[in-house]
Amino acid sequence: MKLVMEFCFDVIILDVIVHRNSNYNLEVQTLRKSKEVEGASVKIIPLGGLEQIGMNITAFEYEDSIIVVDCGISFPEDEMLGIDLVIPDITYLKENASKVKGFVFTHGHEDHIGAVPYVLKEMNVPIYATRLTMGIIENKLREHNLMKTTKRKVIKYGQSVNLGDFRIEFIRTNHSIGDAAALAIYSPAGIIVHTGDFKVDYTPVFGDVIDLQRFGELGKKGVLALMCDSTNAMKPGFTMSETTVGKTFDNLFQENTKHRIIVATFASNVDRVQQILNSAHKYGRKVAIEGRSMVSIISTASELGYLNVPDNIIIETEQMKNYTDDQLVVITTGSQGESMAALSRMAASIHKKITIKPGDTVIFSSTPIPGNEKSVSKVINELAMKGAKVIFQDTHVSGHACQEEIKLIYALTKPKYAIPVHGEYRHLMVHADLAQEMGVPKENTFILSSGDVLQLSKEEARVVDKVPARGIMVDGLGVGDVGNIVLRDRQHLSENGLIIIVVTLEKYTNQVLAGPDIVSRGFVYVRESEDLMDEARVVVNDALEYCYDKNITDWGKIKNEVRDALSDYIWKRTKRNPMILPIIMEI
Repeated sequence: MKLVMEFCFDVIILDVIVHRNSNYNLEVQTLRKSKEVEGASVKIIPLGGLEQIGMNITAFEYEDSIIVVDCGISFPEDEMLGIDLVIPDITYLKENASKVKGFVFTHGHEDHIGAVPYVLKEMNVPIYATRLTMGIIENKLREHNLMKTTKRKVIKYGQSVNLGDFRIEFIRTNHSIGDAAALAIYSPAGIIVHTGDFKVDYTPVFGDVIDLQRFGELGKKGVLALMCDSTNAMKPGFTMSETTVGKTFDNLFQENTKHRIIVATFASNVDRVQQILNSAHKYGRKVAIEGRSMVSIISTASELGYLNVPDNIIIETEQMKNYTDDQLVVITTGSQGESMAALSRMAASIHKKITIKPGDTVIFSSTPIPGNEKSVSKVINELAMKGAKVIFQDTHVSGHACQEEIKLIYALTKPKYAIPVHGEYRHLMVHADLAQEMGVPKENTFILSSGDVLQLSKEEARVVDKVPARGIMVDGLGVGDVGNIVLRDRQHLSENGLIIIVVTLEKYTNQVLAGPDIVSRGFVYVRESEDLMDEARVVVNDALEYCYDKNITDWGKIKNEVRDALSDYIWKRTKRNPMILPIIMEI
């Protein structure tokens, strides 16, 4: 009887401990999984997210277990002509597919989740995320018909998930989208803290304040390495609270009571959308939503309870004609100047439903991502030429931590090693200096490149290998079928144009039966350059006669002779270097 009572008492005590600390003390159930092993080392392999803003993905490996944090896209650079987006190279993960236990996500921005459908088609693994993040991911899975084949699990803050030799705990943070999480990754080598994208917001629009207490508790346990957001590492001070933008919107709505208001922002910035809706409701305006991604995320966020939409405030775009300008607000995509986004199409007068007119007030509620400044300026100029009033000052606050917030995380976690992530090289360099200010030795601070394999243990850390980590380009439905050679050809065509030479040869004799016919595309306007085209035909004829006289019958050699001769002539005449494409037909 005494033994039974003692057993029951122990169970009650354990139950009290677990429930009292239900947010975090699931460690009781998973002690064996997270137990550190003397001399153990873990590998950290960033496959993207370094040297650039975007395409964040990092693998963590210990013996036969690999977990992957985030799986995002980046947008194409200027020289990537015709490319829609860039996804990470997962060659290393595919080669070690049996080890990959799952993908874990910090939040729902495209640079952290956008590549999920493409990767899941290559390797089917479970995915773990907070509720809103999972809802946004599921929209993508539906588009790609992957819902039935993908194992998904929603994780709450404070919960942990066991994946092989790793245990991952989700910690509440603040960002420009709800349900953002930092990760405490328990490995046999020690605890690795990955902040994801974060800032410290004491007055968030939705949800609670970042859980700084938990960061402190982890610091007391001992943090092996800190992987911290570097996006705003060059900016001193603190990032302003998201709620400050709400006051700015109220002022702008009050100042523009007689005009239609169009607000462009990131579709995934749910808190920003909430504040626009609040201001529209306050000033009695109806709201139209434009842009496929905006419609999708607003629908998901409102269904899951992360967006409070006032009754009867949202109308269809077609219903705008039933209201006067002073009764309307349009929330749209295109704040980064993307050519096919709704605002860009409005500015170029090719949007089917909305036309910019004099008096419209257009608010850019975002800061241009590095590299997008030209595109944004172009859209602003086009809007101004149509008579719109464009506002872009004080209408945005960042979702990323500035220097003092980064220092705060270092002060709380006290990591042995610092690994700056999420930023261009200049951001990582400044972040490394901050880490050293906060007591991390220079030799323990690692600025990695995508593909580096960093091996960490309590005794030492060093880069031991390099794996493939180039970007895979997506063009339409083609994934990876456009490489550097194709891009170089596109660049060549865009700069110098194309000349096509069509020649018909007699079989066996190689005598010219017809042609050469010369077609120019993007090189010169043929009707205004007839002399040039006539002389070009003479040059091609001479090259063909040379081949005939020398008994050159190989078509490849004939094409090279024609191409070289014509290229030399055109360069001497025009100082241009078009792509020359000879086509030989045989009769």
